[in-house]
Amino acid sequence: MSQLSPFVAIRRDLHQIPEIGFQEFKTQAYLLNYLHSIQNDRMEIETWRTGIFVRIAGTNPRKTIGYRADIDGLPIKEQTELAFASQHEDYMHACGHDFHMSIALGVLTHFAKHAIEDNLLFIFQPAEEGPGGAEPMMKSETMQKWKPDMIVALHVAPEYPVGTIAVKEGLLFANTSELFIDLKGKGGHAAYPHETNDMVIAACQLVGQLQSIVSRNVNPLDSAVITIGKITGGTVQNIIAEEARLEGTIRTLNAESMNKVKSRIRALVEGIKAGFECEAEIDYGSMYYQVDNEEQLTREFMKFTDEAAEVDFYHCKEAMTGEDFGYMLKEIPGFMFWLGVQSEYGLHHAKLNPNERAIDLAITHLVNYFTFKGNS
Repeated sequence: MSQLSPFVAIRRDLHQIPEIGFQEFKTQAYLLNYLHSIQNDRMEIETWRTGIFVRIAGTNPRKTIGYRADIDGLPIKEQTELAFASQHEDYMHACGHDFHMSIALGVLTHFAKHAIEDNLLFIFQPAEEGPGGAEPMMKSETMQKWKPDMIVALHVAPEYPVGTIAVKEGLLFANTSELFIDLKGKGGHAAYPHETNDMVIAACQLVGQLQSIVSRNVNPLDSAVITIGKITGGTVQNIIAEEARLEGTIRTLNAESMNKVKSRIRALVEGIKAGFECEAEIDYGSMYYQVDNEEQLTREFMKFTDEAAEVDFYHCKEAMTGEDFGYMLKEIPGFMFWLGVQSEYGLHHAKLNPNERAIDLAITHLVNYFTFKGNS
């Protein structure tokens, strides 16, 4: 049996301790323990909430290259039956952030031992899945002190073969926003509907109306998605519901369309309030800015990747997925790319099982790229 790669072993350790946003205490402790074990006089480590910044000084720095890895898990009960499955019941690294962390540690470890001319900043970011860690982390004192001149991140892609690097210049991921709508009317006995304001009926009417926004209020040449993933309302079968709640998500390919969709949602909710004589509140929860890859840096990376022996390059299309890395790219030139990990089950699935061979391939490719970029 071949020896397990040290960073695959780290991934398996991290996979067992998934934690949700801003509660990544075990994860932070694990990362810090490893980082302190390799720390030298060129490395500086600072924490921010449950996140970590690691700066590695270059030998003749002209710029700072940033690399971001997100560290949180999801509230999903794992069903993989892996020997190293989650030990935290009802939580799982179902979006591959255990891969993201182990790859970042692999790249960081190399440059802790092998200096390049430029500075490197590794950012271990909490709360990507919610409520959103990138935007507040950008405002931190440490980020302002060590702010990189360019920044890179990856996301695992179960649909691509192992070793595939998929990327495109410009828009890669959509603008996204959570959506929560609470309705409150007047409940009562099921036999006396005329004395109530039924919020189950109001919620059903509203769901149908919301679906008209994309078909009738968004330019057909643009793209938008409104999904209501959860409806709750009422208490038992013979009481008319006094309250109902809709939970969903909005996704658009530009910020202007997001504003238009939200404006239309507010108008429809006002109509429900008037029509059903009820109260209503809208909460947009976490909102993520689009991931917009800087063209020149991305094209340079695409060319570098296309010529690399260890990976296969693929020029992908934009996706309606969301990523709060967009807030970092809003202020710092850079890009995000997909890393093929070939899993039968996709992101956010309880049986997601990425192929671990992708970890060392990604480490090698990023080490080569940062060596090229940091010495040129």
